[in-house]
Amino acid sequence: MGHQGRLAGTGGGATALVVRAADAEEVPLPHSGAFRLLADGGAAGVNRLSLGAGSAGAPNHFHTRSTELFYVLGGAADFLLGTEAVRVAEGGLVLVPPGLTHAFGAAPGGGAELLVVLTPGVERFGYFRTLGRIQHGLAPFEELLPHQDRYDVHFPGA
Repeated sequence: MGHQGRLAGTGGGATALVVRAADAEEVPLPHSGAFRLLADGGAAGVNRLSLGAGSAGAPNHFHTRSTELFYVLGGAADFLLGTEAVRVAEGGLVLVPPGLTHAFGAAPGGGAELLVVLTPGVERFGYFRTLGRIQHGLAPFEELLPHQDRYDVHFPGA
């Protein structure tokens, strides 16, 4: 499992992953946004996503193997869940099952802070690094297309 923290504790062969804020890799995004990469693969993939006012988080996509959970830590986010548009404010949660196409971004006029958990985890830190380069205009979106199965991020029609 690729992660930025350390494994701690023992008990029946189990260990806990501890990631301190200072140890999380940050992938900057335009408009004062960033991914903070917390856990990669294993039981869960976890990141904290900061989006500037009205910024897109992800285009329409789906996962075949994983459920994705979004917890809104601050601000508000707009989600497209299948064909339904939903705004979720601070304290709200969205749980997206495998197969459901979805897209999301910060609501217009304000930013959003999201805790995003993918379970079971898929090693996706490479996906977030590439997405950061794409959003800064340093790589084409098509760079992600050959890796849809690897990252379990599938773009309809691609």
